[in-house]
Amino acid sequence: MSYDAASITVLPGMKAVRAQPAMYVGSTGDDGLHHLVFELVENAIDESLAGHCTHIAVVLHEDGSCSVTDNGRGIPVDPHPESGRPACEVVLTTLHAGGKFQGDSYGLSGGLHGVGVSCVNALSTWLRLEIHRDGATWNQQFAEGEAQGDLQNTESATEGTGTTLQFLPDASIFTEANGLSGERIASRLQELAFLHPGLSLSLDTPGTQETWCYESGIFGFVEHLNRDRTPLHPAPIHIRGSLEGVEVEAALQWTTSWAEEITSYTNSIHTHQGGTHVAGLHAAIGHTANRFAADRGLLNAENGEHLSALDVMEGLTGVLSLKMPGAQFEGQTKAKLSNPGAVGLVRDVVTRELSAFLSAHPEVAANVVGKAIEASRARAAARRASERARYQAIDPTT
Repeated sequence: MSYDAASITVLPGMKAVRAQPAMYVGSTGDDGLHHLVFELVENAIDESLAGHCTHIAVVLHEDGSCSVTDNGRGIPVDPHPESGRPACEVVLTTLHAGGKFQGDSYGLSGGLHGVGVSCVNALSTWLRLEIHRDGATWNQQFAEGEAQGDLQNTESATEGTGTTLQFLPDASIFTEANGLSGERIASRLQELAFLHPGLSLSLDTPGTQETWCYESGIFGFVEHLNRDRTPLHPAPIHIRGSLEGVEVEAALQWTTSWAEEITSYTNSIHTHQGGTHVAGLHAAIGHTANRFAADRGLLNAENGEHLSALDVMEGLTGVLSLKMPGAQFEGQTKAKLSNPGAVGLVRDVVTRELSAFLSAHPEVAANVVGKAIEASRARAAARRASERARYQAIDPTT
């Protein structure tokens, strides 16, 4: 079998996405399928972050397709200076094309890779684009990532602006998926409503309709997450601060449970695998709790007693949200933040604000740190018991 220059195949952008979909959306199962919806929602959220969108509507249609509509500025329709094609067509059919690389149109955004909407297009049997902009309505059709005719100006007058993208996921690609889940999409939209006070998000499915809009922000988000738990203190601790152009916001509430639940976001992207910002949060909470306990003589200094991050995070429900220019993620699915500087930024802001709060509310600090000390000592006792059992198994006379 020969191997020479003729053996090298070059796949154009859209065909490359269709050949290796998991590289771009994570999988060909349910996670990858829903990632298509969330890519379009995140683009609309970026419009909201830029101050141009107040409502996002998601509709699951009976034919299995999904549409996402926002009342933002509408994707530009004028000719792109390099290709001569309408800018909206370039965005939908070209990888790494978008308005978020230079920072002129979007100060903050999650879609920095420029492949989100083009991947949705590539992995759809068909996609329909409708844009309201400049007093007119524009439409274009696509199939498997390729334009099916030119952008059309319907010449119907419109007062508002915005974009609607309706797509049918390609069943020949998402062979391991069970279809779009209204429950899963609703959960994500509700999260986003908490993250963006005043922004309205709605979901329509056959037979149901729901809208989410909150003013309470992540403070209310933590209360919502703890609705079936018993908190150690009556209200979440709300932390907010900025450093070097990065806005850090967190809401923290300890409960009587043992599980830790930290939900993290960067520019509204749910970083469900955490990342450097979560590492900074852990460091800040551990340092602050140890300092509080040491200053008040709550730890056995002679024995070198020290609270681990595991001890302090036990029973904590928290939401961490970063607004960060130039955010970098591991992979296109953006599951994990990778900016090294986020560790120190989050650590410094949270340490400063949490220390101030605990100093002003010693009763809350006593409950939180007391629970951590109990957890630490229980773990130490269990470790000693395990060691004794192991030694006795080796030498029963010990």
